[in-house]
Amino acid sequence: MNPIELELNDQGRGSFLIKDGEEKLAEMVISVHKGNLTVFHTEVSDKLRGKGIAGQLLNTMVQYARDHKLKVIALCPYVHAEFERHTDQYADIWNRDWHHAK
Repeated sequence: MNPIELELNDQGRGSFLIKDGEEKLAEMVISVHKGNLTVFHTEVSDKLRGKGIAGQLLNTMVQYARDHKLKVIALCPYVHAEFERHTDQYADIWNRDWHHAK
């Protein structure tokens, strides 16, 4: 399988993704701004469903957030559900205050 890549533009918008040539097989859409990494959406193509790819994208994003000392705003339903399910595991990076302030 192809590795997970990070593509970010100059405005801090982009995604963690797995591609086959130019075809996107899996993608986690993010932005990085003012100490926060916001996750908007996660999608895995039918070709890779059931292989734990969303979890791999999640783990890659979490490690990136930790390495760069970022807090995560989980707007993506998948990421939010995983953060809720494993609160202790993500407590160091989850920007829960953002969710409660909105």
